[in-house]
Amino acid sequence: MSRQAAFEDLQAKIGAESAPGAWFTVTQEMICAFADATLDHQWIHVDVERAARDSPFGAPVAHGFFTLALIPHLTGMVEPDKPKYPGIALTVNYGLNRVRFPHPLLAGSRIRAHTQLQSVEEVRGNGLQLIHNVTVEIEGVEKPTCVAEMVARLYFNQE
Repeated sequence: MSRQAAFEDLQAKIGAESAPGAWFTVTQEMICAFADATLDHQWIHVDVERAARDSPFGAPVAHGFFTLALIPHLTGMVEPDKPKYPGIALTVNYGLNRVRFPHPLLAGSRIRAHTQLQSVEEVRGNGLQLIHNVTVEIEGVEKPTCVAEMVARLYFNQE
């Protein structure tokens, strides 16, 4: 599919909300691995006993940035064998416009993402820039754990 055909298809989807992704369980092991990768070992994330005893949440919570880092997986953006549009050479996370973490994400919780396409525009280098509103919900919890306006770029093979 050409960039132009994808552009036209995406324009027709502006404002539409995607079906939610599959539920994904966030484990304590994942939270600790993120702490190791980022050197953020605050006890509220990694000390299970102390978090149960001293935290207002009664359990360890995931780093907000860990939740943010899961968005490409939760939204299915990272599926190299099943690109959303044939002809895409690569997808790049270009940035974020706004991010909030309205509710803590406790270890062992299940989350999934909903997205709504806000805009699409053509960019140099045979690409498209998309802005999505992303909401990451926690199973059984009214407030989302993350709400973000995410900017991504799709780059297509030369036509």
